[in-house]
Amino acid sequence: MATEHQKRNIVIIGGGIIGSTTAYFLSHHPSFNKERNSITLLEATKIAGGASGKAGGLLALWAYPSCIVPLSYKLHQELAEKYGGADRWGYRAVHCGQIDMYGILHKNKAPSSIDNKDKLDSVSLQKRSEKALGLLRAAGVPKELDWVAAEGIRAYDEMGTPSTTAQVHPYQFTTSMASLAEDQGVKIIYGSATNIDQDAGAVKSVTYKPKNGGEEKTLDADTVILTAGPWTKTVWPAAPISAMRAHSVTIRPSCPVSAYCLFTSIDLPRGNSRKSKTVTPEIYARPNNEVYACGEGDTIIPLPTSSDLVEVDESRCQDIVDEVTSISEELRDGEVTAKQACYLPNVSRGGGPMIGATKVRGLLMGAGHTCWGIQNAPGTAKCLAELVWDGKVKSANLSSLDPKKFM
Repeated sequence: MATEHQKRNIVIIGGGIIGSTTAYFLSHHPSFNKERNSITLLEATKIAGGASGKAGGLLALWAYPSCIVPLSYKLHQELAEKYGGADRWGYRAVHCGQIDMYGILHKNKAPSSIDNKDKLDSVSLQKRSEKALGLLRAAGVPKELDWVAAEGIRAYDEMGTPSTTAQVHPYQFTTSMASLAEDQGVKIIYGSATNIDQDAGAVKSVTYKPKNGGEEKTLDADTVILTAGPWTKTVWPAAPISAMRAHSVTIRPSCPVSAYCLFTSIDLPRGNSRKSKTVTPEIYARPNNEVYACGEGDTIIPLPTSSDLVEVDESRCQDIVDEVTSISEELRDGEVTAKQACYLPNVSRGGGPMIGATKVRGLLMGAGHTCWGIQNAPGTAKCLAELVWDGKVKSANLSSLDPKKFM
C-alpha cells in the first residue's frame, strides 16, 4: 500500500483502452498527488491505435468473466453520466438479439442517385406493408427492428435488453479516458517499450525507443503496469498471450436505423463463384447514422511489430459488406465508410484476462481480454488502481484472474 508520503513512479505500457482507463483511475484515485507522484502512459503509435479503436463497443451484463463484468458495466454507466458519454463517446443502452436469416438481397446496381432515391422510397413503403409487418411479427422480431429484410427472417431470439446491454464508440471512449487522465497530470509518451528493467526481483525502470527516432531512453519506475494487448508478449515474453486478427467495416445506412446489436446466422445462396454457406457477422447500429459490422477472426498473418503495421485484407472486408448487405436494404444502399483490421489478445492457455500482480515485485498486468476488452476495461482499471494505491483489490474478487496462475 502506498503511504501518504511515499513517492511513486508509475509507468503504464500500452495506450489502448485498458491502459487509458488505468491511467484515468490511477490519476483520479484520492491517493494520487501529482506534485509528488508521476504516472506515465507509454504508447508505441497512437492512443487507441489497435483493437481499442476498431472494436464494436458492445457492453453487456451477460458478458464474461462474471467476476468483473457487473463492476465494469456499472462503471461504464457512471462514467457516461459524469462526463456526458452519450455525446462524447456514443454511450447508449441498446437491444441485442440473435437473428437467423436467408441472405436474399442482391447488390444494388442502381446507376444514379435518382434511381437510388426511388429504391429508398420503395423500401419505406414496403416496410409499412402488412405482409412485411406480418413476417416480422411471425418470426418474433421486435417492431423497432425494421431494417432487416422481412422475407429473409427465419428466427429471432432476444439476448439483451436496454437494462442489460449498452454500447460505446471504442475510439472515442478510449481517447476521452486518455485525455481525462492527462487533465489530472498523467504524461503520455510515444515510444515502444523494449525492456522492463529489474533489480533484485523488482522493477526499476522501463527502457523504450522513442517513436520519432533517436536513442533509447529510460523511465524510472517502481510500478509498471503492462496493458499492451496482443503485444504484451513482445514486452514480457513469459506472458501467455496470443493474437487473432479481426476485420470490420463501418457503413452509413441509407436512413437511420434503430438501436439494435445483432449476432447473426445468415445462409447465403449459391453464387457464380461460390457454394452456399452460412456466415455469422455481428452488426451493431451506432448513433449518428453509423453501423459497425465484423466477421470471423483469422491467424493467417502474424502479429506485426506495431498497430500501425496491421495488414487489412480487402477481400475479407468485402465479404463482411456482402454478408450484411444481403439482409438489409438500408445497409445495401448505404455507403461503406471504413474497412479495417486489428488484433485481439487471447490468453493462450485459456481463461483470462490476466489482472493483477505478477511474481516480479512492482509488475502488474491487465491483458488478454479477448472480445470483451471494451466492456471490461473500466473494471480492470479500477481494480489495478486499487492494487497500486490501496495494496489490494476492493471492488471485485479477481482471484481467478491472478496472473501468477497463468505464468
